[in-house]
Amino acid sequence: MPQWIRGIAEFFEVEAAALTRLGLRVVAIWVMAWLIVQVVNLIARRIEAAVDDGNDLVTTSREKRGRTLSQLLRGIGRIVAVALAVLLTINVFMDIGPILAGFGILGLAVSFGAQSLVKDIIAGFFMLLENQFAVGDVIEVAGKSGTVEKMTLRVVALRDLKGTVHIVPNGEIKVVSNMTRGWSRAVIDIGIAYDADLDAALQVVRDEAAKFSEEPEWKSQLDTPLEVPGVESLGDSAIVIRVLARTQPGLQWGVAREFRRRIKMRLDREGLEIPYPQRRVHVTVDQNAGDGDIARAAGAAGGA
Repeated sequence: MPQWIRGIAEFFEVEAAALTRLGLRVVAIWVMAWLIVQVVNLIARRIEAAVDDGNDLVTTSREKRGRTLSQLLRGIGRIVAVALAVLLTINVFMDIGPILAGFGILGLAVSFGAQSLVKDIIAGFFMLLENQFAVGDVIEVAGKSGTVEKMTLRVVALRDLKGTVHIVPNGEIKVVSNMTRGWSRAVIDIGIAYDADLDAALQVVRDEAAKFSEEPEWKSQLDTPLEVPGVESLGDSAIVIRVLARTQPGLQWGVAREFRRRIKMRLDREGLEIPYPQRRVHVTVDQNAGDGDIARAAGAAGGA
């Protein structure tokens, strides 16, 4: 074999061996990144399992906090693992020292235009630290309300009753109204006709509230038995009786809907009317008016 052919073959053998070593290093780096992600996911699942009390009906504050932390841990773990894998992969083929120095200078320049991003991250950090809300809570922030589906150091994702997802930057959150922290309350107002027996109506409402509070299905959702303070207001067409239901977090709406259904059926059985808005019109007729004028006035009043 000629010498020059032998030289070319040896060159390609050396290059192939070098490329193989580099390829194996790259594969090892990404396998390590995959393992890091799996470990982070395992830790996140352990956190969720540690706070799970086994009751799927009620989500406690501890469970919400655990889910929020596990979700955040998964997100940060993936970002860190991928970023390290990319940097180490580049370092296999070239020295990344100058590249990192360049990124440092570029980051300093970009930081002046990324003040809102820094603001969002700092605000998100303190919201997590202070445990203001968690995934699964129903909150109102920045004029939007809904269930917290996702929470990161930069944004909060809320899904409202219509299914719309609102993405709110953490830096825009000034006041947080949490409707599912610790315990919740439903305020149920029941209108009774003015000509009804008020004492009898109060007794019926209190009796139905007591029965409702003792039913096992609903008792487990209540924090305390239903309260009936009494007459809340004298409305335009009804006397309003107020019922207060203190419930487990997030269950106030279901409790209120069920009690409204039951009290409506109970009032119907008792013959107590829940009135609708009415208007009483007084017509003054001139003594000199004829029968035709009186009829027209009465017709106009009836049409009103």
